[in-house]
Parts: sequence; structure tokens; C-alpha cells
Amino acid sequence: MSLGFEQAGFDVRAAVEIDPIHCAIHEFNFPECAILPKSIQVLTGADIREAAGIGNAVVDVVFGGPPCQGFSMIGKRSFDDPRNRLVLDFVRIVAELDARAFVFENVKGLTVGKQLPFLTELIKAFEDAGYDVRTSWKVLDAADYGVPQHRERLILFGAKRGTKIPEYPRPLTTPADRKLKSDLPVGPTCKDALGDIPNADRFDALTVVDEVKAKHGKPSRYADEMRCSSDGAWHFGHIRKWDPSYLTSSARTGHTDISKLRFSQTPPGSVEPISRFYRLNPIGLSNTLRAGTDGARGAFTSPRPIHYTYDRCITVREMARLHGFPDWFRLHSTKWHGARQIGNAVPPPLARAIAGEVMKALEIKPAASTRVIELGKPNLLTVVMAEACAYFGVDKPSTKRDRKSGARKRSQTETEAARISSMVA
Repeated sequence: MSLGFEQAGFDVRAAVEIDPIHCAIHEFNFPECAILPKSIQVLTGADIREAAGIGNAVVDVVFGGPPCQGFSMIGKRSFDDPRNRLVLDFVRIVAELDARAFVFENVKGLTVGKQLPFLTELIKAFEDAGYDVRTSWKVLDAADYGVPQHRERLILFGAKRGTKIPEYPRPLTTPADRKLKSDLPVGPTCKDALGDIPNADRFDALTVVDEVKAKHGKPSRYADEMRCSSDGAWHFGHIRKWDPSYLTSSARTGHTDISKLRFSQTPPGSVEPISRFYRLNPIGLSNTLRAGTDGARGAFTSPRPIHYTYDRCITVREMARLHGFPDWFRLHSTKWHGARQIGNAVPPPLARAIAGEVMKALEIKPAASTRVIELGKPNLLTVVMAEACAYFGVDKPSTKRDRKSGARKRSQTETEAARISSMVA
């Protein structure tokens, strides 16, 4: 969401995230944004203002999403899940910052069954805090906003009483479009997203590192934007200084010969029966990319889809393409953390469409940026938990799991502690 809001013309001034490794990646990509590596539960609006260095300046919008495990339709949905209480801390921060508007993002599961009363309670909490909420809330599919992936998310808009509430962005595709094209997407396809990316299995170095010099193929219109080589590719965001001659975030996965055989026998657009991995359809859309679990709940890797051409799971960079992240944007060097960072993220094109409606409601006219920003320190991309905790001056979480990434054993630690990502613009 940080990237999408920046691309829409906002300056993202502060970010809250309890996971130090995710903080490191955010700092690398947004080096001028203050990051607070703490639970939102222990922070105040004054803390955020101080970290961002904005004094008493007006905050136009606070956007973010609490952890969705308590609401997810693929997991246990418990009204009493303690993580669900973090949404009220989001309300508190919006009010303490006296933000003109807010955007609350969460999973579709919050809108159905026994979770629906919680959504009603959340809306009332915003209203009690002095905010009007667009109660005809909607679940948006990223595929309708130029993303080659089906991904549904609840988006809740609100504005300070007396301020216009943002409208929902108009989809780039409509039900009529989808009917006209049967099940084929009107927007970019998996092949549009991945067709120019060289095969990671060609590079032995990618068994040890996650980047290598490589020549890309002829890009589609979508890939051209992801390569930042088309007109308007930066939108209203700040230009980053990067080297497009590198293939990044592409650490290889070692599959057994048996797995490769099973993958080869799986037709595109179908599910491999043993692993249950979906094989991408080159003329279709990706299934929803998942985040996997954190260390406290087993540190299970998310099930990455099988490439439509190569008999392997897609790389983190290929996941990023299917999510709408441009190639300059970096993820953690490990496949586990990198895939989690994508699976937990709102696709930037969807976030940009949402942020554009906030701009309109607040009557702000965005201006194109000519600034070129240096990305953060390269070591932020490879830190293990102990290093990230030391860097940000926070305690190591108590849950620990040793795991191997490539040729190097890394100690990965995670926590079940409450976490929420909130951004201030």
C-alpha cells in the first residue's frame, strides 16, 4: 500500500510494522519514510508524529490493515481472536492523528458469517471517533484494476465528519467485459507479466544469491511498465535509482526430479494432484498468492504456483510481477520472507486506484515527481532476525526456528505478538 499511495501522489511519512525483517525491506524501498518497529498497541499518534518529523502538520490519510489470520476464509475465524482487537488500535491512531481520511484494508472473511457483527462494531467505533464511513462497503478484486491475479480484499473508506468520503475506484474491467471474453482476462495475463523474465534455472549463481546480471526478453505493455521503461511508469511516485540490467529476487528452488516430472504432466490452468500447486495459465490470471505462516505457527512456506512454461515453482520476482510490483522494488533475499512479504501485500495497482480516490475526495491535485531517490543499504535485503533486531534496537522475538536458505543456514525468528501495518501520508 505504501507504493500504491506514493504512486498516486502521496508522500508516505511513517510506517508501523512489528516484524523487524519486514521493517528492513520497507526501509530499503522507502528510505525517506520513518519506520516504527513496534506493535501499534504501544504507540500513540504523538509517537508517530515525532518519528515522522511532521510536528502539527495536517495528516491527510492513514491507511493500513491489521493481521488477517483471525478473519481469513481459509483459516480459523474466531470472533474472540486477540489479533482482531488490533483493529480498534487502528481506529485510535486515526483519531489521535486527527487524519482527514482513512483506508482500512482486510480480507473478505470479515464480511461474512460470524465476523460480520465485528465489521458493524468497527464502523461504529469509527463513527464514535468522529468519522463518517462509506457503509456500502465493497470487496475489490485486484484483477479488475490491472493486476494479473485474482485477489479480493475488503476496502473500507472513511473521512473526518464534514469531509467528503472517498468513492470506490471504478474497475478497469466490468462483468460485461468478463462475459464477452468468457473466463479470459481483459487486462494483463500471466504471460504478459512473466514472458520477458529469463529462466532463473539458467543461472547457477541463483542457488546462492538472489540476483544476477541477465538480459530480459521482449516485454509486453504490462512488463514494460514493471521495467519502468514506458512513459508514465513511475506515475506520481518518486523515481528510484536502480540497475535494470539485473534479475533480482530470483533465488532458485531445488525441486526433485519426481516433482519436476509431476509438474511437467500438469496442464496449465490445472492443479497438480500431489502438491496441490496450481499451474499458471499463460492466457489467464494467477490464483491468489498466499503469505504462508509465521515462525510461531510452523513457518510454513506459501504454496507458490508452477510456472506455465518451466517445470518449477515461480520465483519471488515472478510473484512480484503477478502482484504489480515494479522490478526496482526489492524483497527479502530468502524465498520464505520474500514470498510472505508479497502474500501479505495489497497489489500496488489496486492501492494506487484506491489512493487516487482519496486524492479526489480531499481535493488534492497530484504532481509528477522529478526527484531521484537512492534505495536503502543493500544489507537490509539479507538481514536475519537477530541482525534486524539489533539494527532497529528492538528485542528478539521469543519464537525461534532454524532454517536453511540456499547454501547458508539462517536463523529465522518470528512472533505471535500483535502486528499491524499502518501508514501515514
